[in-house]
Amino acid sequence: MQRTSKLLNIVDHSRDNAGMTYIYPVVSRRAGGVSVGVNLNPNNACNWRCIYCQVPELKRGAAPVIDLARLAAELRTFLQEILHGSFMQTQVPAEARRINDIALSGNGEPTSAREFEQVIDLIGQVTRDFDLPRELKLVLITNGSLIDRHNVQAGLRRMAELNGEVWFKLDSVTRAGRQRINNTRMSLQRMRDNLRLAGSLCPTWLQTCVFQVDGIPPVEAETSAYLEFVTELLRENVPLQGVLLYGLARPSMQPEAPRLTKVSQAWMESFGAEIQALGLTVKLSP
Repeated sequence: MQRTSKLLNIVDHSRDNAGMTYIYPVVSRRAGGVSVGVNLNPNNACNWRCIYCQVPELKRGAAPVIDLARLAAELRTFLQEILHGSFMQTQVPAEARRINDIALSGNGEPTSAREFEQVIDLIGQVTRDFDLPRELKLVLITNGSLIDRHNVQAGLRRMAELNGEVWFKLDSVTRAGRQRINNTRMSLQRMRDNLRLAGSLCPTWLQTCVFQVDGIPPVEAETSAYLEFVTELLRENVPLQGVLLYGLARPSMQPEAPRLTKVSQAWMESFGAEIQALGLTVKLSP
């Protein structure tokens, strides 16, 4: 396994830290420890283009064919190193030296991989061979657009058996907002349907990124629409674990990058309090 010469930190989520195709380690501020990343999109292809995305040379598309044998070998090698090698001592800050989760994220939408269900099964098979913490999470970080696919649903059912969680992207509930932030035409109804589906199959959190564009935070029309949408979800008994509300930590690699800045902590705390008042748990990551 390739060694890096510097400690990992929350602003460095480089996919080549371990010199592998599919596996990369990060220190996750939202997870609070080491997250073992699984990158199913080494081709930098995604069906959305979020303006805060940190992936360089991002292009539209889907995940390539996944080499399942290579993925299994890389995951096995890395877990062996993180549990029994010197990785934690040499590359992880002392306060983050614990393995918190295995996260499917990477350089594009992971559910676009045709082998998604097999990947989840593979992770389950490999992790059974290691003495991992019982509370270890298997996390899917997704834009939720492909959850209506049968293979994705099968994968989510298997994830639920592996202490899994879905982090479902919800940056805006207005059509203009989704087009501006995520460059998608996905309808709000489809988002609602996919959220309901995800929540019925596996514990699901909303993940919402907030930031300023040209020095202006999300306007009241956006935040009010968001709160109303969440209220409707709760009224319809859509099972949600809560909201992961986070700001910018890493620089965007998209053309809009110069226009994006962090919202103030006070703004984020105020918005988080409004969400929490609806009855949902809110985890803040400024």
